[in-house]
Amino acid sequence: MKNFKFLMVAVVVAASSYAQEIEKDSTSTHSLKEVIVIGQKATLDKKQYKSLGTVEEYLENSPKINMIKRGGYAWEPLINNMPSERTLITIDGMRIFAACTDKMDPITSYVEISNLSEASIVSGQQGAVHGSTIGGGIDLKRQRGTFKDSGWKGSAQAGFETNNKQKIGGLATQYSDSTFYFDAAFMARDAENYYAGDRKEVLYSQYGKYNVSGNLGFLLNRNSVLEASIIYDRATNVGYPALPMDVSLAEALITSATYKIMPTELWYSKWDTKIYFNKITHIMDDSKRPDVPIRMDMPGWSTTYGFYSTIERHQNKHHLTADINGFLNQSRAKMTMYPNDPNENAMFMLTWPDVQTRYVALQLKDHLVISDNSDLEISASLGAHTNEVTDLFGLQSLQIIYPEMEASHTRLLKSLAVNFNYSNSGLGYGLGLGYGERAASVSEGYGFYLFNSFDRYDYIGNPTLKNEQSLEFNFFSSFKTENTKVQLSGSYFNIRNYIVGIPKPSFLPMTIGADGVKVYSALNYAVIASADITFEQKLTETFTFSAQATYSQGQDDNGGNLPFISPLQYKTALKYYRNQTSAEISFRGNAAQTAFNSFYGEDRTASYGVFDMALAKSFTYEKTNLTAKIGVENILDSHYSTYTDWNNIPRMGRNIFVSLKFSL
Repeated sequence: MKNFKFLMVAVVVAASSYAQEIEKDSTSTHSLKEVIVIGQKATLDKKQYKSLGTVEEYLENSPKINMIKRGGYAWEPLINNMPSERTLITIDGMRIFAACTDKMDPITSYVEISNLSEASIVSGQQGAVHGSTIGGGIDLKRQRGTFKDSGWKGSAQAGFETNNKQKIGGLATQYSDSTFYFDAAFMARDAENYYAGDRKEVLYSQYGKYNVSGNLGFLLNRNSVLEASIIYDRATNVGYPALPMDVSLAEALITSATYKIMPTELWYSKWDTKIYFNKITHIMDDSKRPDVPIRMDMPGWSTTYGFYSTIERHQNKHHLTADINGFLNQSRAKMTMYPNDPNENAMFMLTWPDVQTRYVALQLKDHLVISDNSDLEISASLGAHTNEVTDLFGLQSLQIIYPEMEASHTRLLKSLAVNFNYSNSGLGYGLGLGYGERAASVSEGYGFYLFNSFDRYDYIGNPTLKNEQSLEFNFFSSFKTENTKVQLSGSYFNIRNYIVGIPKPSFLPMTIGADGVKVYSALNYAVIASADITFEQKLTETFTFSAQATYSQGQDDNGGNLPFISPLQYKTALKYYRNQTSAEISFRGNAAQTAFNSFYGEDRTASYGVFDMALAKSFTYEKTNLTAKIGVENILDSHYSTYTDWNNIPRMGRNIFVSLKFSL
């Protein structure tokens, strides 16, 4: 704990925040959220490092986010060093639940840059507006049209990456007038196996996917708007070299309808209501692996119906918001094992036994403008969370281990956050406190013999787990002049009833080669602390230098290290931009991961550092724009693996990428 105290003191002395973008509204209040631009707007293509990168690659620009990588596709975001059970990822506020018991389909894998304009990243309880969370949330915001007489517009883009021979292609079209807008986009990717820095092929790292999206908007009258949205994403032949199985199909259908009212003379200033539906299908199989002890099929399904309704009111210095949201999710996964001996019978198991989750919550928030330089935001929410096992066979299987278990369990989830912000003459700071709770995930509560290839244990859920509870402290300070920005932020989480798997020697594993069985249980507490600093200096009218570093620690109640806690990370970049030309060279890396814990399957990972560079040029003729980009990642072809690379799978070696975008 001495290290934690030293860390927090150091951050308080020099605290500030990274990329805390301020949203302007009629009350001139401040927002602590970080915004990362994703969408391929014509004016931004030449400024973005990799304009046809994946959503996960864009999110990695934030010091708050790291990625667990199990292959070349579908990385799992960590927010404040916490995995997906403790965080919340939404698309335009919509709750979407993965259908894979092995986390091979995070929500970010079902969207593309053609769908999205930005990612809003919030830490801790500031991310609880759309549901319960501990570590924070990411809201992926889709592209929206505008009611302008712009007529038809269109764009086409193509790219290629040499390391894995990835081919990327996309088309988009938009139409808008004063009362109607429409847009549609298509993007496809196809990649072969990639090569590590030693030019060794990483087998089973290939993938192919395509994504189609569309939006409609109707201006019903000068005060109300009706919008509809659809996203369809389909990935096939996805390899996961760090896992014993691959994916033959990962498919998502995501739909929504939104009604907005913006009155001019009523007691409220804005009222948004959305209803949505999404369905995820995920099929794991090992049919393309040449040598497996026993072949398995593991399909999973997740279906969600949801809504939210948010009303806002401006009254003097108060910006009041009330939000009610809810969802109904049904998650089911099963496993069938086929013995190599054809005379033996196939074995069947429900790994997620038709778990239905019902949730409804109310959040109230007051954003108070204290003065021209300071504001205070207070929010509180209360949610009712119910899990019900609707499959009798699955219920009876779990009741063998938990005889007193009932089919349904309801719990209340509470959240409270208070944040104060001050800024004046380029100086700024903020302090925040939060309390939040979360229920166990479907796997943690009801999973049945889920194999974790990281620590090589089968896992069994525990429906008797208490709510995980988090006390949170966060702060930032910043200094800004015309040419200089210095920012540093920190957060500290004390998490009670911290859910982890604990070995159960009396249980025999189901998976061949597993080291044993772990049952999800709760530690008394765990603590996670982190600090990040960024610096940006405008050297000349054309050159800008930037640097950032992040340091984190995490320990359980016995002083042991928690898994996937980032060692010191750093990145520096020199950027050039003038007229229609931009260039960037950067250096990024990690210190060695020495604070590992073999109990969770971790081992030591060495330090690394890699160079990247990119060059872009745009050409404009009347209303036509062409942007060309070329870049090199891992210029020196370094061979390395990081603390978040599942089973030490090596990262990609030298990779040259090129892209073209044509728009009119």
